[in-house]
Amino acid sequence: MKIARPDAGAKAFFRSMLPKDPRVTSKLVFGNDAAFVNGNMFFGIYGDDVFVRLPDDDAKELLSAEGSGGFEPVAGRVMAGYYTVPRSWKSHPEQVSKWVNRSLEWAAKLPKKTKSKKTRR
Repeated sequence: MKIARPDAGAKAFFRSMLPKDPRVTSKLVFGNDAAFVNGNMFFGIYGDDVFVRLPDDDAKELLSAEGSGGFEPVAGRVMAGYYTVPRSWKSHPEQVSKWVNRSLEWAAKLPKKTKSKKTRR
């Protein structure tokens, strides 16, 4: 399995879109930048793609935009609840920022994730 890698431009774009909110943290997920609130991933990059986590109603609205789609980090396996924004929107950062902030506000309402304890057999 080949994992998409972001270039310097994608990483800079991620940083520019990262909400200035004390609840937000970021870390690498499979070598790509992702943002979290209360332990829930809500926004990130995967190679050249920007993705957000949305509830169904917001997802329908986003998916009506040409170039958006389901987030599919592994071919044939779409991550439920995550969607890519059109790549063309990188030249319209206000559009991406709107969706990142909607994603943040929705994900902030989700139950806080706690680290699972792995058990040995």
